[in-house]
Amino acid sequence: MNFTKSFISLLFMCLAFNCNQQKESINKVMIIPMPSEQEAKSGYFVLENSYHLSANEGVDEAAIFFSDYLESIIPLKLDPNYQNKVEFIKNGNIKNDEGYHLSVSENKITVEAKTEKGAFYAVQTLIQLISSDAKSEGVIKIPCVEIKDQPQFKYRGMHLDVGRHFYSVDFIKKYIDAMAMLKFNTFHWHLTEDQGWRIEIKKYPKLQDIAAYRNETLVGHYNDQSQQFDSQKYGGYYTQEEIKDVVAYAQKRHITIIPEIEMSGHSQAAIAAYPELGCTGQQVEVATKWGVFEEIYCPTEETFAFLENVLDEVIELFPSKYIHIGGDEAPKKRWKDSKFCQELIKEKGLKDENGLQSYFIKRIETYLNSKGRQIIGWDEILEGGLAPNATVMSWRGIEGGVEAAKAGHEVIMTPTSHCYFDYYQSENEDEPLAIGGFIPLEKVYHFNPIPEGLSKEEANYIIGSQGNIWTEYMPTSQQVEYMAFPRIIALSETLWSSQQQKNYDDFVNRLKYFHQRLEDLNINYANHLYEIEGDVISYTSKSESSKIYYQLKTLIKEKTIRYTLDGSLPNSNSTIYESKIPITESCVINASVFDDDKQIGKVFSKHINFHKAVGSKITINKEPHKAYQGSGNWGLINGISGSNSRYGDKEWLGFWGEDIEIEIDFNEPKEIKSIKTRFHNGNGQWIYAPKHIAIRIILENGGVIANKFIPEEGNVNNIKNIFWELSEDKIVKVKKIILMIPNYGTIPEGKQGAGHKAWTFIDEIIVE
Repeated sequence: MNFTKSFISLLFMCLAFNCNQQKESINKVMIIPMPSEQEAKSGYFVLENSYHLSANEGVDEAAIFFSDYLESIIPLKLDPNYQNKVEFIKNGNIKNDEGYHLSVSENKITVEAKTEKGAFYAVQTLIQLISSDAKSEGVIKIPCVEIKDQPQFKYRGMHLDVGRHFYSVDFIKKYIDAMAMLKFNTFHWHLTEDQGWRIEIKKYPKLQDIAAYRNETLVGHYNDQSQQFDSQKYGGYYTQEEIKDVVAYAQKRHITIIPEIEMSGHSQAAIAAYPELGCTGQQVEVATKWGVFEEIYCPTEETFAFLENVLDEVIELFPSKYIHIGGDEAPKKRWKDSKFCQELIKEKGLKDENGLQSYFIKRIETYLNSKGRQIIGWDEILEGGLAPNATVMSWRGIEGGVEAAKAGHEVIMTPTSHCYFDYYQSENEDEPLAIGGFIPLEKVYHFNPIPEGLSKEEANYIIGSQGNIWTEYMPTSQQVEYMAFPRIIALSETLWSSQQQKNYDDFVNRLKYFHQRLEDLNINYANHLYEIEGDVISYTSKSESSKIYYQLKTLIKEKTIRYTLDGSLPNSNSTIYESKIPITESCVINASVFDDDKQIGKVFSKHINFHKAVGSKITINKEPHKAYQGSGNWGLINGISGSNSRYGDKEWLGFWGEDIEIEIDFNEPKEIKSIKTRFHNGNGQWIYAPKHIAIRIILENGGVIANKFIPEEGNVNNIKNIFWELSEDKIVKVKKIILMIPNYGTIPEGKQGAGHKAWTFIDEIIVE
């Protein structure tokens, strides 16, 4: 009996061991974006010397692309009699034109697709499955797997602005290759701007001679109090032959290039070359700093003839269905002051200058429609009435996209809150200069292009999304890469994979392995995987006052966080973070990620000011804008001040065009002597400090102290402070503090966002 039990136990252990061995032999499949269906299996398809390749017509170009890629790794011979086979099969039963089926066994790879596009995306998946060590090892091993895959959105785009800074053709091709690797299908090439015209137009040579070059360039940030310039002529343009080469290169990778020719605004460079296109006829220069400028095209017959001639040459170069015509940030001052424009408004029966903008866009659309093309414009083209067949890029939020979808227009969602990769991606103060804002990797990953509140039919008009890279602060291609990667990778999964499939922790695990691929491709990516994030959290019960804790986390879960509270730098002997840290007084938390005794991440540092409002009750009469909710209302009294330059971090709260009232209610009356807060004042991003605020202090005895303040310039750029303080010999017990903060109002003419309501951004309210 004992022998039987021992034998059964031994047998069970052996079976368990074999099962574990079998489980461990199953390959890990690290593909980005995540396929619709995948099943990893054991074993590898191995290539060393020869293989057999066959392909049906209609998917044979993808087969050649894959064969060329294999040859770039190790020398291989094609042998029709060799046992290891790679087959590309055209399968009309696959419904999605970009979908594919991929089967990898130990002796055969089978790719099935309806079109060359689908087969090409299968090849991109196969390339990701090949180890980065294949070249050095002299053997290609592809893990066995079964995949069925297709995209969720038909428009998967990335944008690049070459007007502010100009990049080589080689880099444009590298950018396209990276997009193809991640299964993007559209490259939005922003070719004209106030600061430079980048496309050769043979009929108008001054666009190359004058509009393509500026006399100097702004140094530092646009919002710096004292702007500096480098005194260096800067510019360049792409010849038509270069553009044809890039378009053909992209077509082989199944990427459509949509050119953008800006109108009616962002056209100062063109007007510098041909002053008669403007409303004043006066000579202007190509812009040397960033921002929005009053010089816009005057809607004369001469201007329309110019634009139609330009578009004729653009159409010859780009076979895309769409031509992007901009339409954003077009100040109307020149039109308001123009006798011609005012007479045209009356002649055409238009309501105002917004109506004239609509007339302008509709006329261009009619012309492009006559050439078999359609227009895309930024969401400002909704103002004054949308052109009949236009597609809208919703960038100022989701509202424009919702409006267009409800009106039956196709929409590409690209809101600043999630898709602007010129914003900061880390809260580290040593990040390179950026325009502002804060869009971390996780925020991009969790973006859903389909807004809530749309019916199923309306949601069908949301055709996809794109990431935007505006290059005011990216003078080199390396900087473009740093800002794009890895956020472009997160967006690729957002657009290709279904919302139900997405899992951020799993994505981060795959991204960790993907870094090696980026290094092999010499892509200058930002690595924030070992950075630490922190949050103040508060727990309140009926029986006790609020308790404050600080919580640390990092993306890579298996590593150790060590921290200090006295301001000293963490080392291998510092306290290991295991759970939230109780905070009872002001302190400086320093923390780092460690792998055993080795520090592998930057030092995270946070000063917590445990002032008298921390832990109190706070209410605000208006909700912060969805894009800038910071840490919520309580974030204004959580003891942490926001960045001096990044209004979009977790500590600043943003409100668009609203008057707000903030009430801080103490659990028990407290003696206070001062209140201070501050406002961001980055006018280049439509952010204005209020002209004044009012503070009401409700005392324990029912008395009221009321004061009105005009914010004053801070000791850092783009900040305005308010400060209230009692005289030293006065002591009051306060029950409640109320701050009344009116919005700045409408942004004045000549400024970025002119005519729109300003944003209000408020930081920590410090009570001492």
